[in-house]
Amino acid sequence: MNYRILGNSGIRVSRLCFGTLTMAPMQKNKTLSECRDVYAKALDLGINFFDTADLYQNYHQLRLAVEMKPDIVIATKSYDYCAQGVAKSLNKALHELNRDYIDIYMLHEQESRHTFRGHYEAIEYLLKMKEKGIIRAFGISTHRVEAVRDSLHFSEIDIVFPIINYTGIGIEDGSRKDMEEAVNLAHSAGKGIMGMKPLGGGNLLADTDACFDYVLGLEFVDSIAMGMQNTDEVIYNTAKFNGGDIDFALKKRVSQLPRRLHISDWCEGCGQCAARCGQHALSIVDGKARVNYEKCLTCCYCASVCPCFAIKVV
Repeated sequence: MNYRILGNSGIRVSRLCFGTLTMAPMQKNKTLSECRDVYAKALDLGINFFDTADLYQNYHQLRLAVEMKPDIVIATKSYDYCAQGVAKSLNKALHELNRDYIDIYMLHEQESRHTFRGHYEAIEYLLKMKEKGIIRAFGISTHRVEAVRDSLHFSEIDIVFPIINYTGIGIEDGSRKDMEEAVNLAHSAGKGIMGMKPLGGGNLLADTDACFDYVLGLEFVDSIAMGMQNTDEVIYNTAKFNGGDIDFALKKRVSQLPRRLHISDWCEGCGQCAARCGQHALSIVDGKARVNYEKCLTCCYCASVCPCFAIKVV
């Protein structure tokens, strides 16, 4: 396994970060027994970095990995904007993970310097926790180029976690090139860079090889978070990151995993996806997109027009 140091943080992580949302109750809702097997395989193959969030409600699952290897690196995040709220979220993470520190605590989906300032009460609290060693680094996650660029003006931000992938799907305010340039600048300034959604939330699965080649060629991205749901995916992704050969049987099993369209809670019900779907598999019900799985081909054309990146394939 290839390991990197996250910017100036001093935190050493595997280049492949285990994105735990896929197994969480919000998506696949894996049993604890299933999670234990998948996490054990990840640890055996050298993955030491796991990404989660307060929103995912899966600390009880990730605690299994902590029990197997207490010194794994954990990144979590929340939407809190005040000290009281973020204190509650941080304490929840510490308690449910059975840890006395969190490696990386981020504010979720930041948009710009204006968002940072609006959340600064929470940031101040987290910086105090950093001084006490309760968190090791503070960071932000974002889908916006502007937030990455603006992070350069805030020395408080140690880690930046942007969306970055082969086509630029999910970037809210620019192109793939725009994001590359911003991330490169942040990395050059000493920010640790975690990349998210290298397969575009599952929407780019038809072009997997190109997606891997692209993100693994970005030397200014220290680690890349990938959602995984079983041991086959862990073995496959680890081999991809290590440049190893993948046997035909494994490749076939991974490619044939059952997938389905997932509409995230933040869907705004704009109807663009339904209008784009040639199979008439999407409709707007009670202000949200709804999928008719008997008609859906998971072609992902709908995701290409979703303005808030609410459509995933899991």
